[in-house]
Amino acid sequence: MVRIVKKAGERREEIIAAAGELFLVRGYDRTTMKHVMERLQIAKGTIYHYFKSKEELLDAVLDSIVANLVKEMQAIAAEAQGDALERLRYLIIKSATVDSHDQEMLDHLHQPGNTGMHLRLLAKLIILQAPIYTEFIRQGCEEKLFTTEHPLESAEFILAAIQFLTDMGIYPWTPEQLTRRALALPALVEAQLGAPKGSFGFMEVVIS
Repeated sequence: MVRIVKKAGERREEIIAAAGELFLVRGYDRTTMKHVMERLQIAKGTIYHYFKSKEELLDAVLDSIVANLVKEMQAIAAEAQGDALERLRYLIIKSATVDSHDQEMLDHLHQPGNTGMHLRLLAKLIILQAPIYTEFIRQGCEEKLFTTEHPLESAEFILAAIQFLTDMGIYPWTPEQLTRRALALPALVEAQLGAPKGSFGFMEVVIS
């Protein structure tokens, strides 16, 4: 049999993709490094050359998902036109409706028992999303639409509030509790940014 030799980057991505599929089907806790090796028919030395542990492999899988999501967001941000409020409105609405090709994995992370993986994904996502929002917030400050002196930190606080407090995979809110938060969030964002009253009212529909 001819031994197939792959480039390091190609092999690494192959391992990440296989692990992601196995985490999805078997669950993270029930997947072992041996399962990944068997799926790809590779030696133990090969997989451990790239990843020292299953946790390190999980981080790589989550990084891959986040990179894809952020790439999608960057494409949306590049399309946004107008002043800072118009661009933020476009970014937030479009981001809420985008259908990611990692959607099956994202849905899986919302299931009971996957909270740890889910939280790690959200933390990574906030770190990489924040600069996109920061650009728009800085634009708003230049346009005198916002008055915050902390654009990056404001972006981080807003994203954390949206992605954690309204996430049903983390907090089992009742519909009434989720609605209460959705109704309060626009005013809280406006206060954080020093934005005109009512300017973020569209967020009620996006989150509820």
